[in-house]
Amino acid sequence: MFRLSAFADEISPDPQEQVDVLDRCGVRCIELRSILKTNVLDLTDLQVSEFKSLLDRRGFRLSAIGSPIGKTKIDQPFEATRKRLERAIELCKVFGTSTIRIFSYYLADGTTWPPWRDEVHRRMRAKAEIADKAGVRLVHENEHAIYGDDPDRVVDLMQNVDHPALRAVYDPANYVFCGFDPWQGWQKTKQYTVHFHIKDWVAGEKHGRLSGEGQGRIPEVIAEAVAAGYDGFATLEPHLIGGGPTGGVTGPELFPKAVEAFKKVLERAGASYA
Repeated sequence: MFRLSAFADEISPDPQEQVDVLDRCGVRCIELRSILKTNVLDLTDLQVSEFKSLLDRRGFRLSAIGSPIGKTKIDQPFEATRKRLERAIELCKVFGTSTIRIFSYYLADGTTWPPWRDEVHRRMRAKAEIADKAGVRLVHENEHAIYGDDPDRVVDLMQNVDHPALRAVYDPANYVFCGFDPWQGWQKTKQYTVHFHIKDWVAGEKHGRLSGEGQGRIPEVIAEAVAAGYDGFATLEPHLIGGGPTGGVTGPELFPKAVEAFKKVLERAGASYA
């Protein structure tokens, strides 16, 4: 079963408009990255409470806290990351989700990854242990320019951290954008994948494509996931107008088209979804 969700800030900064558009699309879950142009981890307690009330009134839930944890340089102090993770865990309790999206650090200036590999592993393991004690799970996204933008390094992370509280997000467009074969990325990382981000891409372009219209091999990946009995979230993150390190833009007019395109992919693959 595929449970549909969305990075609703791609629709609008306004939470009311986010919910209204997703309601019309038949999507009842949100991966909370930002509202009101404010990152989820920087929201005040009042903003969190008001947004939770809106979700409850409209019958919505969260698929994950879409945190930016790990989008910092690897040589920066870990304590700041720990505090951000603690805030994300607090928000999991408020919103009733057990999943936090994370990343695996940017390079320090003028360096390469091999000298930092053990430190990346140490930090990711420390975060997994903190998450495990709190009863939540971390899902690592293969984002551009971080340690885990390469499928081989995603495997390296999963095998060496080797903790049940750390698993993988599969984002095909990010592999295309970073110059990796998304099908090979899927084959290498699928055993660790528990969460999908759905956007398609063509190498060299500045915005995403509808599912199945890019080079992300989304129909083939989804068909294989269906055959394997995948049961989890697929979060729409279309970037149809554009995207960058802090998120993307699709807009209220195009987002429904992105949802319908992905539903067609699911239907052709014989997937159940809700």
